[in-house]
Amino acid sequence: MRALVVGEYAPLDRLEISDAPVPEPGEGEVLIRVAAVGLGFVDGLKVQGKYQTKDPLPFVPGSEIAGVVEAVGPGAGLRTGDRVTANVSRGGLAEYAVAPAAATEVLPDAVSFAVAAAVRVNYLTALFALRHRAEARPGETLLVLGAAGGTGTAAIAVGRLLGLRVLAGASTEDKRQYAVRAGADEAVDTADPGWRAALKERGLDVDVIFDPVGGALGEEAFRALAWRGRHLVIGFASGDIPSARYNIALLKGASLVGVDIAQVQRREPETWQQMNAQIATWLASGELNPAIDDLVDLDDVGEAFRRMAERRAVGKVVVRVADIDATHRK
Repeated sequence: MRALVVGEYAPLDRLEISDAPVPEPGEGEVLIRVAAVGLGFVDGLKVQGKYQTKDPLPFVPGSEIAGVVEAVGPGAGLRTGDRVTANVSRGGLAEYAVAPAAATEVLPDAVSFAVAAAVRVNYLTALFALRHRAEARPGETLLVLGAAGGTGTAAIAVGRLLGLRVLAGASTEDKRQYAVRAGADEAVDTADPGWRAALKERGLDVDVIFDPVGGALGEEAFRALAWRGRHLVIGFASGDIPSARYNIALLKGASLVGVDIAQVQRREPETWQQMNAQIATWLASGELNPAIDDLVDLDDVGEAFRRMAERRAVGKVVVRVADIDATHRK
């Protein structure tokens, strides 16, 4: 099969598609013929060996997949031909991937593979962060940093569905306009050194901050919180991990809240099931329409990674692996 095999940690321009053996499903696993894969900022760090944990070489990156069940291992509980989406630790950027049945969900008929791959991590992250970690309440104000990216647009959509007022923070006019089209109530120019003072002058209190950026912007945003505000730590796309000022937390009664979706399925299985059911319901009803960057083919995955690294991507980057009919039925 064709796959993106990382034989050594290397720059993004050295990524190449090569041949790899088709994996076999074991106990409680399924083999999925992959149609689409959602890419995250973390994937780009992993292939370069820049992430805080390193995958053993060689490996195939990609964790958010959608496709059709090709084969079923003992005790998996799914059927050949099922249209599914799944989370895997690695192995997604290939024509076939093995996934634990417990991390695999059957897709509603109306949901395409591209959409399924787009929501698997980002929208679950946003829902877990806003509903379960921040316990955001309707009418509160949410500030989303990096609002035009895949995780940012997910937070905008989920925030609106939860009844929040959404402010979209982005550094360029094009990205701010994109974030507003994605559902934000208004945009904030976070490249302007006076953005926080401008919010204060308007009397805008920020109750929740969704922060996948970190760095100096994360530090500045922490100061923008209102009384009992919650700063959600999603990631560090800026490349820098900020240092929080404890006195700000004290003066504002504020909370710095970590969000790691990768641990939820194991540590909070009931929460995981509830969130997947909620996302599926929103998708089926049409209330949730994921913001997707242009689909890219597997051969162009290197360019897709570069788009994310250079902050050129808007919405979720999705790789099209195979042209499986989106209306495929089991």
